[in-house]
Amino acid sequence: MRTLSKDLNCRWTLARRPPAGWPTDGDFAWSEVDLPRPRPNQMLTRTLYLSLDPYQWGRRRGGSERVGDVCHGRTVSQVVCSKLAGYEPGDFVFNTNGWQSHGLTGDGVSVFGYMFPRKIDPTLAPISTAVGVLGMLGLTAYCGVYLQCQPQPGETVVVSAASGGVGQVAGQIAKLSGCRVVGVAGVQKKCRYVTDELGFDACVSHVSDRYADDLRIACPDGIDVYFENVGGAVYEGVLPLLNRHARITLCGMISQYGNTDGKDASREWHQRGQTTFDRQSVEVHGLFVGNYVADYQDRFLEEMSDWVQDGLVKYREDVWEGLHQAPQAFSYMLNGGTFGKTLVAVGDDPTADEVLKDKRAKGNTLG
Repeated sequence: MRTLSKDLNCRWTLARRPPAGWPTDGDFAWSEVDLPRPRPNQMLTRTLYLSLDPYQWGRRRGGSERVGDVCHGRTVSQVVCSKLAGYEPGDFVFNTNGWQSHGLTGDGVSVFGYMFPRKIDPTLAPISTAVGVLGMLGLTAYCGVYLQCQPQPGETVVVSAASGGVGQVAGQIAKLSGCRVVGVAGVQKKCRYVTDELGFDACVSHVSDRYADDLRIACPDGIDVYFENVGGAVYEGVLPLLNRHARITLCGMISQYGNTDGKDASREWHQRGQTTFDRQSVEVHGLFVGNYVADYQDRFLEEMSDWVQDGLVKYREDVWEGLHQAPQAFSYMLNGGTFGKTLVAVGDDPTADEVLKDKRAKGNTLG
């Protein structure tokens, strides 16, 4: 693993406007620069965990990030030095350092509805969960299932990308609502994890030649709620099974993020389903989690913290060791190669016990 200098800021920047398709080696550039100095009402933090999420590819392809910018990403960090009232060296925070070893965080920065920085209490849960099940990922699942689709006991809920970060939480929330929950995942080991560990009632593989038939068999009473993370062929299998007054949360369409045809994937998705939506009076909800933060973040954190501590919601993290692996981990995630919530361990986590450190070191390290 490449050793990061304590005296330099190591970072990945956007090397070019990515062409159509999936990430390649030419999209990112590594550099090492002097550590930034905090000004009044700022603090310098070192990145411990970097969250890798599909939406980041849309930012790069769509122009939200300019060439030369540090690649965006939510992070768990530790304060190194502070000129910001209320924060001291050693504090743990949820912020947006991005794909770099250090970053400056100011007071009251709003990103997607979250106010940054937010302190993290390491006694409640592992601090990595602040960008996972207890972060925007968990809040996304919570809002999509509870607030938008409002599943009722006995209904059938289907979750695509069920072994992924959002999907695994969304399905477990639906189970807590008393629903029959069917996951859609890739390889069989992911399907087994979804049923055996997360407690879904069934899980079908979208890479199977029998995917559509398997889904129909797993949903004998049709589908009342669909949590959409994938699109494409997975979505095609769901459409004929939607019951009258079914509800859909459109969270993402990861299978379409590398499209090269220039078409609007969201528009195509709606057009493909419109006849079914009209015939079955289906409610479709677009999901932008920032719309819910102000009103529901505190409620979510209280409920989800209890569920996690009580073992009612489980989660899996796919942790890659070292900032140098961020581009490869990002590419693997977009192509379905990771398993669970994808994170990069950038700096040493002082809260992790030796067992966890040893387990992590034996995980997804490629070099």
